[in-house]
Amino acid sequence: MVLDRPGTPLRLAELPEPAPRDGQVALRVRACGVCRTDLHVVDGEVEAGHLPLVLGHQVVAEREDSGERVGVPWLGWTDGTCPWCTSGRENLCPAALFTGKDLDGGYAERMVADERYCLPLPDGIDDLHAAPLLCAGLIGFRTLRAGGDPARVGIYGFGAAAHLVCQVAVWEGREVYAFTRPGDERTQAFARDLGAVWAGGTDEAPPEPLDAALIFAPAGELVPVALRHVAPGGTVVCGGIHMTDIPSFPYADLWMERSIRSVANLTRADGREFLDIAARAGVRTEVTAYPLERAQAALDDLRTGRFEGAAVIVI
Repeated sequence: MVLDRPGTPLRLAELPEPAPRDGQVALRVRACGVCRTDLHVVDGEVEAGHLPLVLGHQVVAEREDSGERVGVPWLGWTDGTCPWCTSGRENLCPAALFTGKDLDGGYAERMVADERYCLPLPDGIDDLHAAPLLCAGLIGFRTLRAGGDPARVGIYGFGAAAHLVCQVAVWEGREVYAFTRPGDERTQAFARDLGAVWAGGTDEAPPEPLDAALIFAPAGELVPVALRHVAPGGTVVCGGIHMTDIPSFPYADLWMERSIRSVANLTRADGREFLDIAARAGVRTEVTAYPLERAQAALDDLRTGRFEGAAVIVI
């Protein structure tokens, strides 16, 4: 499924067989998660590295040379030599290439990927449920870690990333407070089912001050809202690659050593740690499956919130 230019629907196409170059492996795609970042690329809010482009960066695939099952995440290549790569921060590499943005991704039957950035997957998680772990799970996990060691965690925007990180936070013994669109009782019930101690609308105040607030909704206006609900010394972490502008707010809301920070991309170390935790914690992925030719429908349904959890394209 090919994106020809931003703002247009994906097109079903027959492309030449992808041929691996040095350091790459040929893969047969088994499943690929659908991410809100894909929508940002389709809408032109995140610029595609080339067009036409095959989207998809939560890829469960089988190596054609060995049959090994691997996961291909958003981070697809780094130079390995810059100050960020050599200090354990490859997620900030200025030369990095990203799967489904700069490199053709997993909305396809076959693809190629850098062997170094193919992650081993736990045996106990099937293809359908493993796919969302590779971005929604990984970014959610990195966002949680960026919040420090919070006892009370607020999660704004309870979609694919949130429903996974909620389970990890609960497994680690943290209290989770879920914020959804005002009046969205269905999603609030879903959050409570996953272990949230409280769930309400973004127009409500939590019953207790938060130690960290994780924002997955791409809505900048939630940043000052969340900031008002974190305790002194608390952190608001923005977990998305794109967000609307953050409105101004009084300095008093930031005072008392509160902080706002962003999360960018992921590292392979994040992948190894999170996938291990997901298996041990028994993280349950709520998925809706779509065939490859209905990838555009999956994106449309994601945009309008027609499903809980995550969408996955199954090849």
